[in-house]
Amino acid sequence: MDHADHADWHPAPIAIDERSSLAGLRAVAFFEAVKGAGVVVLMFILFAVHRHVEDFAWNLLYHLHIDPDRRYAEAFLNAATRLNDMRLLTITAAALTYATVRFVEAWGLWNRRVWAEWFALLSGTMYLPWEILKLAEHQNWQHGAILAINVVIVLYMLFVRIRSCRPPRECVEVPAT
Repeated sequence: MDHADHADWHPAPIAIDERSSLAGLRAVAFFEAVKGAGVVVLMFILFAVHRHVEDFAWNLLYHLHIDPDRRYAEAFLNAATRLNDMRLLTITAAALTYATVRFVEAWGLWNRRVWAEWFALLSGTMYLPWEILKLAEHQNWQHGAILAINVVIVLYMLFVRIRSCRPPRECVEVPAT
């Protein structure tokens, strides 16, 4: 074979990130898995109460001491009254899709897959404008905490991806004088 046969040859992309902190990637993976599990738990709760969802909604507002005349409480009660089998099926499909995406991302990060690092960076970045808007509309600690956590994850994943694009620094021993 001569050089012309290898002119278009490129090495395969690296699939596993051996340079990034295993603890950092696994912390993000755990967080993503918790989000997926939370949606699955909420979906099961909805299935358990869907025949009595209106009573459940009223009781929940009562126990949380939320005035039913407030805007979000009214929207919550309105959604509960409109829940039918088709809407429940749609919610279930959306919840399972979201949870599956979170679990796949978590698996990829746990196992140091480069594609999962890119996915975490891009999906986290997509949520930032919405989270900023929510915080601007309702300045409270919940919206602030969600935004702060997401910013930390996005910045960490950006750091991971930028760092992986740089060639590794060679350790050079300085001769003793």
